[in-house]
Amino acid sequence: MVVPVSDVDRAKAFYTRLGWRLDADVAPDENFRVVQVTPPGSPASVIFGTSVTSQTPGSAQGLHLIVDDINAAYAELNRLGAEPSAVFHDAGGVFHHAGTEARVPGPDPQRTSYSSFVSFSDPDGNGWLLQEITSRLPERLDPAITMFTSAEDLASALRRAAAAHGEHESRIGAEDENWPDWYALYMVREQAGTELPL
Repeated sequence: MVVPVSDVDRAKAFYTRLGWRLDADVAPDENFRVVQVTPPGSPASVIFGTSVTSQTPGSAQGLHLIVDDINAAYAELNRLGAEPSAVFHDAGGVFHHAGTEARVPGPDPQRTSYSSFVSFSDPDGNGWLLQEITSRLPERLDPAITMFTSAEDLASALRRAAAAHGEHESRIGAEDENWPDWYALYMVREQAGTELPL
């Protein structure tokens, strides 16, 4: 996606300070510059620069990033100086209203997936929302693609698979020599939201 900014160097410093990977900074001439950054763990990138969009700087709003722990994401943004909003959920309980209307302080009381948010803006006022998703709705992920965003995320998936595999071995009454295949199947199906192996 393209984010409109007024000061390319200031935007680059802001996003890279947040830990976004700098993929490119290309300026073939003085009137054209493209900077590409990628949020940690994201398969999508953000582009800004000079002469890359006719949008007004700061006019991009409602840009979403997905996190699995909204409180940890808030703490990290705060530590890095992004000045995030407090964690909130919507009074209606579904998605969120535009702007700050109907924001209720704190995460969703049931910690329902898709229901807790944090917002922050870049120096131009482009508005970002972090949305907590702890489990995907059925068929929301391509079952052919399995991806982990960090070593911690992968380790957590391995722990869940290990616990489930222990139950599997109890059911079959024997040690499962093909445990790597079982772990892999469990982790792929868990992430895709499909039926888990027994």
